[in-house]
Amino acid sequence: MVQRLTYKRRHCYNTKSNKVKIIKTPGGKLTFQYSEKQRKVPRCGDCKAPLFGIPAVAPKVMRTLVKRQRKVSRAYGGSRCHSCVRTRIVRAFLIEEKKIVKDVQREQKAKSKKK
Repeated sequence: MVQRLTYKRRHCYNTKSNKVKIIKTPGGKLTFQYSEKQRKVPRCGDCKAPLFGIPAVAPKVMRTLVKRQRKVSRAYGGSRCHSCVRTRIVRAFLIEEKKIVKDVQREQKAKSKKK
């Protein structure tokens, strides 16, 4: 006859927060082994790509992690992926270059009008 099992903890319903697996102990008894929920990987805010180097843990656990585990050591570390950071830097650089070119052209135009 099959051995009957009861939950070890107080929560007695088969919900997604109470997932169990039946295992056999070295003594030959069947027992429940509780499993934690799978957590979502943190994603980039721009392109929704997974952020590497940051663990997929619950928000409560994330708060207890050390700062170097919560983020990557670069600009926009725990928020944006490397490719999005690169495009932001390049975009900012090109905007600044465009402003400089405009100033130079304005000066050249003013010089040509003086002559």
